[in-house]
Amino acid sequence: MSRMGDVLAGFHAAWGFESDSVCIRYERGIRAPKLFQALGERRVPLEAIAGVTLTRGKRGTVVLRMEPRPGADPLLEAAAGQLKENVDPYRLVLPADREVLAEYYADELRGLLTESGPADRFLVKPPEGPLSFKAYDGKASFDGRTVNFRWFWTGASSAKWKAGDQSFSVGELNGVEWRSPEVFEGHLRLLRRDAGVSGVQADQDPAAVVFGLGYGPVHESLPFAAAVLAAARTSSPVAAVPAPRRDPADIAERIRHLGELHQAGLVTDEEFSVKKAELLAEL
Repeated sequence: MSRMGDVLAGFHAAWGFESDSVCIRYERGIRAPKLFQALGERRVPLEAIAGVTLTRGKRGTVVLRMEPRPGADPLLEAAAGQLKENVDPYRLVLPADREVLAEYYADELRGLLTESGPADRFLVKPPEGPLSFKAYDGKASFDGRTVNFRWFWTGASSAKWKAGDQSFSVGELNGVEWRSPEVFEGHLRLLRRDAGVSGVQADQDPAAVVFGLGYGPVHESLPFAAAVLAAARTSSPVAAVPAPRRDPADIAERIRHLGELHQAGLVTDEEFSVKKAELLAEL
């Protein structure tokens, strides 16, 4: 296209045009959407783009947008259409007086696009780990190979406390289900290869963490979900790795809390005995 290294700057982002890709650099200022700040920079190969549009925006602006191919970007796949327009990572908003310049770049970019239709693999790199965020009922962490859920005693259901903290190798996973924290019942659920569609509510499912006011915000939980999704899609199925032995102090704290659930009538005598034995076996 025009010249390699050309940059078109808009509100909250700038597109750098290169011979085989568009490099999007997101603004990190306090006015920029937090998702953009979290993404920082993304390189979008031309083969990941199906088209380019230019439309009139609000308040004297124009909007240049790349249309990614379905299945090309793990972030959009995880979002499943739930992102609001103002945090669409493929939109570049510019002042209306730059419309002619924007049209020029749109035409140049269109002339280089050769692919269309769904992509058979992810073409845009996922967010890099390690990643973590606090959900309402636990902390989720991902090191690139394993997803860990550590429950908060103040928020986790008794079902999750009975199950204990969870670890999932990406080889066990088939995908993720992300429901935006900006809607009712937001959550992140891990979809396992050996399990069918779960009919269990997320707050009762040990393979899910639930969001809440201030917990699991989009700019933290969505990049996390995208990274896990990409790793799961590219990994081979493997047997689950035995969990490492726990800290004795941690085991003692969990037995204490289990006893509180038992006394409150939330755990039966049999469930208390079985779970206590499981916890002691981890020492």
